[in-house]
Amino acid sequence: MQRPFMLNLLPVLIISLLLSACSRQSIYDTAIGFERSSAGLETATVPVGDMEIAYLRNHQMVEGDTIVMIHGFGANKDNWTRLAGHLTDDFNVYAIDLPGHGDSSKPLDIGYRLEDQAGYLAKILEALSVDDVHIIGNSMGGAITALYAANYPGKVKSAVLFDPAGILEYESELVDLVMEGDNPLIPRKPGDFERLMEFALEKEPFVPWPIMGVMEERAIANREVNEVIFAAIRDAGFESDFRNAITRIQAPVLIIWGKKDRVINYRNGEVFATAIPNARLELMDGIGHAPMVEAPAESAELFRTFIGQPAE
Repeated sequence: MQRPFMLNLLPVLIISLLLSACSRQSIYDTAIGFERSSAGLETATVPVGDMEIAYLRNHQMVEGDTIVMIHGFGANKDNWTRLAGHLTDDFNVYAIDLPGHGDSSKPLDIGYRLEDQAGYLAKILEALSVDDVHIIGNSMGGAITALYAANYPGKVKSAVLFDPAGILEYESELVDLVMEGDNPLIPRKPGDFERLMEFALEKEPFVPWPIMGVMEERAIANREVNEVIFAAIRDAGFESDFRNAITRIQAPVLIIWGKKDRVINYRNGEVFATAIPNARLELMDGIGHAPMVEAPAESAELFRTFIGQPAE
């Protein structure tokens, strides 16, 4: 089981500061690498058409089931490291960087609607020869997960949706801000990434300044592709199609939602649970938009209980 974030990170930072030239990038690389290793994960890539797709996978494969993890808008595969650390002893985990995100290719001229991205996910999993999976997604990744489960029913054992996008029957603080021309999910200048963290997370994990600085630089550098992706999702106007699609999901579905979510109103969880056959909703008090980051141990236990494989 993964140790708490800062208990892992403090010795890494101390060693890095002593032995490196103290550049923020070298500290970031060392710390992130250590967090992945502590979670039992390693990095890999796979070609998918003209794109190179980055992902995390078990350092050592096990006999258990396979879990595929799909991040949200503007996020990346490392959003899953804290949760994966509670699962890699018993499951084979694949945390994917979707096109346009993380270390994967970032073309501006492909479609980024939710249904487009569900299609890319299908090609990625085919390239990885991954089948018959438990699939977990957060926010945008939750909507993609739901569409994948609807479109490829024979390939999904179960689906877990963390604060999923796709249905906005109940509006949120984000909707109001975007309507005013202010999108806190797309950092544009120094200070915006900290604002993003505060907006999206109710329980923020402590992130030391060298790492936060690099994360902010990367987020700002991704502004153009993030604006393309956000516009594609916003302008698609297919919520009714999405609602119809998720009624086709055959696998059991667990919906986990933080009640302090400012990005997507948690009351939309009931709409998802009503629309999806064989779905169950779990609300988490004091948690924001990313339960797997804010409460990884509890999130892992909810998943294990849901599929009937509790931790020993």
